[in-house]
Amino acid sequence: MAHIKFGTSGWRAIFCEEFTLENVRIVVQAIADHLHAEGLADKGIVIGYDARFMGADFSRETARILAGTGIKGFFCQRDTPTPVISHELLRRKAAGAINFTASHNPYNYSGIKFSPVSGGPALPATTNDIEERANTMTVESVSKGMDLKTAAEKGLFEEIDPREDYFTTLKSLIDLKAIAAAGMTLAVNPLYGCGRGYLDRILDEAGVKVVRINDHVDPYFGGQPPEPSEEHIQDFISLIKGDDSIALGLATDGDADRFGIIDSDGTYIEPNYILALLFDYMIRRKGLRGDAARSVATSHLIDAVAAYHGVKVLETPVGFKFIGEYISENKILIGGEESAGLTIKGHVPEKDGILACLLVAEMVAVEKKNLQELLTDLYSRVGEIYTKRINIQLSPELEAALPDKFANPPERIGELKITDIIRIDGNKYLLEDGSWVLFRKSGTEPVVRLYAETKSYASLDKLIELGRKFILE
Repeated sequence: MAHIKFGTSGWRAIFCEEFTLENVRIVVQAIADHLHAEGLADKGIVIGYDARFMGADFSRETARILAGTGIKGFFCQRDTPTPVISHELLRRKAAGAINFTASHNPYNYSGIKFSPVSGGPALPATTNDIEERANTMTVESVSKGMDLKTAAEKGLFEEIDPREDYFTTLKSLIDLKAIAAAGMTLAVNPLYGCGRGYLDRILDEAGVKVVRINDHVDPYFGGQPPEPSEEHIQDFISLIKGDDSIALGLATDGDADRFGIIDSDGTYIEPNYILALLFDYMIRRKGLRGDAARSVATSHLIDAVAAYHGVKVLETPVGFKFIGEYISENKILIGGEESAGLTIKGHVPEKDGILACLLVAEMVAVEKKNLQELLTDLYSRVGEIYTKRINIQLSPELEAALPDKFANPPERIGELKITDIIRIDGNKYLLEDGSWVLFRKSGTEPVVRLYAETKSYASLDKLIELGRKFILE
């Protein structure tokens, strides 16, 4: 069997190579054993899947195995967004959720994401236990399972539709009346994923005019990774550029936990800026109060907003599980990552691209300005901050030299003195002029991810080039 390793958001692998039915059975059995060991097996498990190949088949096999171990499966009737699964887990007070998703990865990937009772992504202590169990398990030790008809008769299998309860929560968090009253036309792009019938439907029901694109099932995701980044949604950008009636473009990724936002003129707005705009809007216009949490790789524009409003920012390693923990503990108003993940107080401790899109629509409706105007206004109050990320490919020699390079950092990056180093995830060098660079080595490929941020757009590319030079020399 393959070596099972949970990353920042579950175990992901390529179909038919490592992601096989045999390995899926082993991982599911390891999760079942973990729950029995924790004394949670009687609470049941929510089982869901995204729009990828065989998602429903893997999920049914999961329900069979769980039933064979005495654990009830609450089986989602159709492909279901990750935040909706998290919401249903919390609503039912279940032991956890098993979600078959590879999120924004290409079509040939699948994955298993386990969420514990907290409703957020599992923390390392949990995934380490599941990994250890799976990697020492044989196929023979997996439960033979139970056919689903028998499981249903024994109360160990139930089909569910979690959408309406999730909508009820969204309606308590979002001012849908304000969005409708603005008379805007909104474009919605679920990228062929399981966000279909969620974001568009709740807007429809609120009386908002919606233009749809890519809203049918396509396990190949139109030939692109289902990631709502600028390079992968050019058809969406072209749609908005060609239609003056569209006020805003709202996209979600393959499992609808990430967002992509397009302004009225077709300009893609970086997630970093969206996070800061929403944080400011929630305090300034919605009258809410609280701190924020962001990952180490996320823009300090959020910090500038926090300083302006007299609140704090908590910095975490990359991985939404750490932000989710703060939400579960009711310690923050908003949490986000530069990779387009966001949630807020009173909601699930999990990324929610549907919620994020609705919050942006509400903000634009209430403020009566487009996003670029709102960003200019924010800059006038907190100062300009610009951010960028690139990947740097490494030769074997450069990769081998990397640990020593990071263990013995220079005093300066270019002419700028390093004033502090943060090592909670990668190596982040804070510079004397308030700018910073972060280097994070990929765990799966010979790549260093370089993040840079400056207070002027003109100096951003220069800092990126200095960071690249540091790695390559």
